[in-house]
Amino acid sequence: MESFRIPATPAASTATAAPGRSRWVPVAWEELPGWGNDSLFEAWNAWLKSCEKPQAPLAALCGDVRRLSIGSPQEQLEWMQTRLQPHRVETPQGESTGLLTSYYEPVLEARRSPAPGFTVPLYQVPAGLAQRKPWFTRQEMDTLPEAQTALRGKALAYLADPVDALVLQIQGSGRMRITQPDGSQRMVRLAYAGTNDQPYRSVGRWLLDQGLVKDASWPGIKAWLAQNPQRQQELLWSNPRVVFFKEEPLGELDAAFGPKGAQGVALTPGRSIAVDPGSIPYGAPVWLTSNGNQTNLQKLVLAQDTGSAITGAVRADYFAGWGPEAAELAGRLRQPLQMWILWPK
Repeated sequence: MESFRIPATPAASTATAAPGRSRWVPVAWEELPGWGNDSLFEAWNAWLKSCEKPQAPLAALCGDVRRLSIGSPQEQLEWMQTRLQPHRVETPQGESTGLLTSYYEPVLEARRSPAPGFTVPLYQVPAGLAQRKPWFTRQEMDTLPEAQTALRGKALAYLADPVDALVLQIQGSGRMRITQPDGSQRMVRLAYAGTNDQPYRSVGRWLLDQGLVKDASWPGIKAWLAQNPQRQQELLWSNPRVVFFKEEPLGELDAAFGPKGAQGVALTPGRSIAVDPGSIPYGAPVWLTSNGNQTNLQKLVLAQDTGSAITGAVRADYFAGWGPEAAELAGRLRQPLQMWILWPK
């Protein structure tokens, strides 16, 4: 994309009022690395999604956002620089560098009913979930008759690999090609519906703490499991948190976007991030910069989701999309991060 001249904006010397877990420091536009070189039209689709459920004061921008969806890149850039003020996101202690990770939407084969090789259930929300907090752990769900009674009849589909089920629960949703009992197939999305309210424990951290691996990425975890299949159950039970799902249709339009994030709008690959809403409000446009071994990013993204592991001021989870390339990036991305929130003047 053509690079445009950036008008100088005097930066204030004091931080702006921000949510309790961060502070926002006003800066000049020219301080944003790579500003003016992004393909803004890609981000505009994500911004239009945020405008489906906008929050004040961002809602006041949505009329212009919709109008500019057919505008030129220069018109979009100039409008942003007129209406918005960039702020560097920092911790309350003044740290401006944090952590970027990534997540994706798995694409998996499943069966509607248990079948040879497909015996790992994915559950919808069980009755009585709200009456018991926290609910049963992953190990208790596998072993206690009381838990298994509560789950009876609640399986939506069955996978072949319990590790795929764990990955699906960590990512929060997935695309399923489900084979029905009559042999017909249909594509659906299993979307997040709730959890057992148990704490999330990283299986990668469990392996690292025991000195079992040096590479705790998903490829590294799967390599360790291939060598130690007898310890698979132990690994799975190290994370007591379980996610429950709901089934959604996956039409042509739905398939062009990701699942709905915490803001309530569909995620856009490469343009949606999960944040700590105590640091960055949902729907906010954010300039994100991250350079490392996996990727180099300088781009406009929208804060549209959150996650149990996404806490702190300078922290984001980058939605990579779906398919093998997205899975590879999400499995390995762990890089330094800087963010600038673009807030209405």
